[in-house]
Amino acid sequence: MEAELQDMIKQVRSHTNKLKNRSDFEAYKATILGSKGCLTTLVKKIGGLSPQERPRIGRQINVTKKELETIFSQTLADIERQQILDKLGEPPDFTLAPQGHYGSHHPLSQIRDRIIEIFSKIGFVPVEGTEIETEYFAFDALNTPEHHPARSQQDTYYLPNGSQVGNVVKNRNECYLLRPHTSSVQIRTMQRERPPIRILSPGRCFRRDTADATHSASFHQIEGLFVDEKVSLKDLKATLDYFFREMLGKDAKIRFRPHFFPYTEPSFEVDFSSKHLKKIGKEWVEIMGCGMVDPSVFDAVSLDSNAYSGFAFGMGIERIAMILYGIDDIRHFYQNDLRFLQQFC
Repeated sequence: MEAELQDMIKQVRSHTNKLKNRSDFEAYKATILGSKGCLTTLVKKIGGLSPQERPRIGRQINVTKKELETIFSQTLADIERQQILDKLGEPPDFTLAPQGHYGSHHPLSQIRDRIIEIFSKIGFVPVEGTEIETEYFAFDALNTPEHHPARSQQDTYYLPNGSQVGNVVKNRNECYLLRPHTSSVQIRTMQRERPPIRILSPGRCFRRDTADATHSASFHQIEGLFVDEKVSLKDLKATLDYFFREMLGKDAKIRFRPHFFPYTEPSFEVDFSSKHLKKIGKEWVEIMGCGMVDPSVFDAVSLDSNAYSGFAFGMGIERIAMILYGIDDIRHFYQNDLRFLQQFC
């Protein structure tokens, strides 16, 4: 039987070199590996062998089958490659310079990459997260009380999973939703790692907003988190001063206005001023939110708020892009209109 297996491999190698199309290939493969093929027939003969021979022949059959499958896979790849070359008329010359239009990244990707590049110079590392989250990571661990508007179904999309009946949630850890912000990445990172932590969390977010010139149900956000010993508000201000001067030019200035966010205390809205605002005729424009991480957030991830402090910030990537490029309608980013996209190549 071992000799038959060796002859089968030689026969297949010889015959597959002559196959020119897919139909002939499949027909021949069936005569070898099909339910009535040569190899299947040999397998059925194992029962007639002695108990001492069966293990050895069984191993040899397995080796033969794998080798045959490799031969058939390579043969099929060769047939498909030849069919492509036949359609082209002649092999393509890959040494030729590309002709026509060069592709480029989407303007939102360009802005995201630029933000990551700027912050990476001072030690921030990008961390990705899931777009589907639980209420715990999206709200509870971020010190967002149950009655907060951000928890309302009017603000984000809840996924039906049997744990929610109407507006009553039986188990919040089992209630899934499309994340309304990327702050959940910060919680997961603090659970997984110990300080010092210095991360950026870029990604897509979702809100139940009606689409208009400045709102979209799907948008992109990038948030930052820095946790270590003795992190202060001065560190936050210096970090954002550096970022906006790198992003918008040396003349860029920022100012803090007191605000409320559940997961930071104190919290601030950030306004900026730069030459880019001439495009929209304003001197100061709100651009992002920030603040010092609330101690209750540290408690949720089992960090000692007496030993560690930190700051967090977040901004919309579309908002930055609209200001930089003078775009007056957020919907342009999602319509895939080449007349719009080619301006950023």
